[in-house]
Amino acid sequence: MPVFMTNEEEFIKITERARECRVKRIEKEGIAKVKARTKRYLYTIKIPLEKLEEFLKKLKCPQIVEV
Repeated sequence: MPVFMTNEEEFIKITERARECRVKRIEKEGIAKVKARTKRYLYTIKIPLEKLEEFLKKLKCPQIVEV
């Protein structure tokens, strides 16, 4: 079961220990889902498309994949 997060700062801390991050853009709704896979959980956060590029620069994932 994925863990949904709302705090961006906590999500960025989690990405330090993540294996990979996936980004799924949903153009109709104007959001993007960013998912971080750790050893135990899959963490998910929703970001508006306007803030997405800045947010991706802050992530510390070893691998970022666009889905």
